[in-house]
Amino acid sequence: MTGGSIAHNDIALNFYRALYPHLRPRGCRVNVADVKVQVRCKEIYYYLDVVVSCDPSDRQSHSFIEPPTLIAEVLSPGTSARDRGEKLTNSLTIPSFQEYVLIDSQQVSVERYCRDEGRMWLYFPHQPGDRLTLSSLDFDGEVERLYEDVVFSKSEDDAIEKQA
Repeated sequence: MTGGSIAHNDIALNFYRALYPHLRPRGCRVNVADVKVQVRCKEIYYYLDVVVSCDPSDRQSHSFIEPPTLIAEVLSPGTSARDRGEKLTNSLTIPSFQEYVLIDSQQVSVERYCRDEGRMWLYFPHQPGDRLTLSSLDFDGEVERLYEDVVFSKSEDDAIEKQA
């Protein structure tokens, strides 16, 4: 989504910065925004906030990522329903897909869906003080690192109180 908030952008970049040094030596690629991911029988494409692929074919790709390992979306009020609904549902159909991470842009809150055996998916909520473990990437980091230098916008109620 173009025109996102600065917090939205900062969170996606923080996640990228945390993953990149860990993934580069493993032969995985990590991309932020503006990269197309092909899902659901080659009919649907999405531009996702952060996508990781460890498939060698994607290292040479010029147009889109096809077999992603991990997808992360930074939630905003305008995109949350689609990220939790349509994008998640369609992404679950990708055989290579292992983890879906939802990162709230208005408070410190991260959700992770992880593929288990067969068609089972496990859900893990994360709050401040928790560690985010990405089993598909053998990665572990602090949830707060995703929010480093992020300035949350004040609610309308806070703005009204200050005016009064």
